[in-house]
Amino acid sequence: MSRATEASGTGAVISLRGAALSYGERVVWQGLDLAVRPGEFLAVLGPNGSGKTSFVRALLGRQQLSAGSLTVLGRPPREACRHLGYVPQQAEMSAQAMLRARDLVRFGIDGHRFGPRPRNRDVRRRVDEILASVGASAYADVPLGLLSGGERQRVRIGQALATDPRILLCDEPLLSLDLHHQRAVTELVDARRHSHGTAVVFVTHEINPVLGLVDRVLYLAPGGHRVGTPEEVLTSESLSRLYGTQVDVVRVRGRVVVVGAPDEPAAPPHHTPEIEEVHR
Repeated sequence: MSRATEASGTGAVISLRGAALSYGERVVWQGLDLAVRPGEFLAVLGPNGSGKTSFVRALLGRQQLSAGSLTVLGRPPREACRHLGYVPQQAEMSAQAMLRARDLVRFGIDGHRFGPRPRNRDVRRRVDEILASVGASAYADVPLGLLSGGERQRVRIGQALATDPRILLCDEPLLSLDLHHQRAVTELVDARRHSHGTAVVFVTHEINPVLGLVDRVLYLAPGGHRVGTPEEVLTSESLSRLYGTQVDVVRVRGRVVVVGAPDEPAAPPHHTPEIEEVHR
């Protein structure tokens, strides 16, 4: 049982039973049983094509399951989306893009509304509070296209937190970030779950930046899936079974090194990986 599960003693905010996802005849994952508790930090790992982003899309109500059931906050996903915060994968942005940091955060506050909106003064105060909470006040009025990747991720987290979410979904939020910005992003996410009991679903290729924060891991792979603590899932025996080939897991100075996992993407040259994989 995870630390968060032990602490909360309350019902699950995400529940999947016998869940499966297919695209035509291709089964991405199936037979998934999972309950995520308030304040729990769940890392979702696996190679490209294993269905990590599809898993997040299902939680958002944008992807229908092929079988089984899924509830979010006790209701169908689409009915719960107002209580979800979502940090998508980074996308390239033109330097000419004029949308400012504060504009993006404001969309998180009232972008979903129809009819009269809150008074501008009240909204501006709330936007300023959110930007300050994620350390983005200094570039509140700077166009997003002029911000660094780490700065944009701070703003995206601010937008996600603007809904005061009960669940925070993060899809590869550490991509293309250096170690300093990886640490900043993970600290923001972790602070939110501790201060508000927000459950975190964190999709990542790199477990080491969040290894000390994770309660449980959902590992999706060609040979199935495994749910458990990092100590239970990130083992040579467990990953070898999931990949159907010998995979060695070594722990070095508090870091996890996976040797032999096939089809894992290499890190781009400008990026210093926190999880190292040696391909066969």
